[in-house]
Amino acid sequence: MQRVGILGGSFDPVHNAHLRIAKSFLKSGLIEKLLVIPAPSPPHKSDLQTSFQHRFEMLKIAFQDWKNVEVSDLEERLPIPSYSIQTIQHLQEKNPETRFYLCLGEDSLSHFHKWYKYKEIIKQITIMVAERPGFDSSTVEKEILEKTIFVDHDPFGISSTEIRESMNDQNGTDKIPVPVLEYIRTYHLYE
Repeated sequence: MQRVGILGGSFDPVHNAHLRIAKSFLKSGLIEKLLVIPAPSPPHKSDLQTSFQHRFEMLKIAFQDWKNVEVSDLEERLPIPSYSIQTIQHLQEKNPETRFYLCLGEDSLSHFHKWYKYKEIIKQITIMVAERPGFDSSTVEKEILEKTIFVDHDPFGISSTEIRESMNDQNGTDKIPVPVLEYIRTYHLYE
């Protein structure tokens, strides 16, 4: 069976921390390929500033030279809102010969118990988490931890929100891949 990780998010915009976490998942040896899926309408986010198409294009640019990464617009074609359970079920139905892993950062694991149908998710798929030094997993429910594999990760402390807020000064520019920054400036995003 091919082993494929699923990395979802709003990616508004994609930045170097996203690339670093993708590299950690691929370096783990647990997966052969990473499927990066931007959410068109994440149910937990109300502050999206950029259209799905722009976020999708920025991801394609960011990962264009990565041979084991595929950027997919799957969730744009699924019913809204973008729930992870429906994405997972769709992928498993269409790819029965593939073993999927849900790839998360530890911040997402901390509130995973609030995800829509999270118990269904952990019945169907193993969670792979990029581990940060000093993370306290004691706050995570036991049934979730039992379905979680932690992989080594050296975090890069930046968020999409911080990048959006710093786009008008030069300090934010070293946190985004240069081709993505050029795309942002071409289309006057986050101004």
